[in-house]
Amino acid sequence: MSLSDWNTQPQDQLIDHLLARYHARHREQLPELIRLASRVEQVHGHHLQCPNGLADLLRDIQQELENHMLKEEQVLFPMLQMGMGAQAAMPIQVMRHEHDQHGEALEQLLNLTDRITAPPSACGTWRSLYSQLTTFHDDLREHIHLENEVLFARALSPVA
Repeated sequence: MSLSDWNTQPQDQLIDHLLARYHARHREQLPELIRLASRVEQVHGHHLQCPNGLADLLRDIQQELENHMLKEEQVLFPMLQMGMGAQAAMPIQVMRHEHDQHGEALEQLLNLTDRITAPPSACGTWRSLYSQLTTFHDDLREHIHLENEVLFARALSPVA
């Protein structure tokens, strides 16, 4: 289903999709990305284009994202499912602010990795890392878009 198709789907279905497609996926992606980044830094740290510091950045992203997703799962999504969209304005504001911070972390990731472009001489591990980083980057952007532009916008709009 395209991102725009979610505008017409029921809220519960959208929340289920966010949990299964993005929350669960990020929890799978990040440990592997950290493992690969650590390996690339360990083996190629001397290389001019090595993304030194990437594993630490990914650990920070993992911690921030996990805390963020738990707040959504334990507080915000249940509020929305109980029809409390109007009362969720403050939690939504906090989530949007955190989404902005996630966007800033993704910009750091792009800067550290030459926009996720491996050097021509990169080994298989480095190429795999960057391939998986591209997927993670795109997934997180989609995730943020669906929450900000569909779920949160719908929750805050008055019912006609």
